[in-house]
Amino acid sequence: MRDYYLAILNGSLLTVAVSLASLAVATLIGLLGAAAKLSGRRPLVWLASSYTTVVRGIPELLMMLLIFYGGAIGLNNLLEAFGYEEGVDLDPFIAGVLTIGFIYGAYMTETFRGAILAIPKGQMEAAWAFGMGRAQTFVRITLPQMVRYALPSFTNNWLVLIKATALVSLIGLHDMTYLAKQSSAAVREPFAFFLFTAALYLVYTSLSLWALRRLSERYSLGADKVQLL
Repeated sequence: MRDYYLAILNGSLLTVAVSLASLAVATLIGLLGAAAKLSGRRPLVWLASSYTTVVRGIPELLMMLLIFYGGAIGLNNLLEAFGYEEGVDLDPFIAGVLTIGFIYGAYMTETFRGAILAIPKGQMEAAWAFGMGRAQTFVRITLPQMVRYALPSFTNNWLVLIKATALVSLIGLHDMTYLAKQSSAAVREPFAFFLFTAALYLVYTSLSLWALRRLSERYSLGADKVQLL
């Protein structure tokens, strides 16, 4: 039994890796999506709006299966069209990270868009009046305040994303959920292994919540003074 628990514990490291990599992908997509929605250009606004609407309306499990299996079929068909007859299999880690990142990029898009809209427009106009460029204004004025406004929703997205990584076990990635199922099948003790896995998820989400709350408190310092200005 001890070896099975150690295997699940090692698998939890893979779960953390998938979570962090997916978060990076989701954050990048979210920033691009928010920029597109706020750009005022109809094609970009329509594309970003369609993306968030479609992704948030499809179950995560179905999206995972579509990208993993459908993506492999589409890639192989494309390679065959260019004369490559050898098949290509998608790596489960990459497929899992890209799928989860793609899904939660839609939620991050709305998080960042709402945070930017919460910043008084006059602050950006004042920065431009002082001669700051758009990039400098974003880094020095918009980004610090956007982080403060986005953190509550960002925290919720991150907590849900961590739990969603359990879906990668369905495509063969040996995360802790996959190893818990294998262990329970081997010794017929499903309750003990799944309870242990649930406890590990609870530990990770609790530590994340504590860290993000501390970060939110740090960015909230002086917020009242900023609003008065």
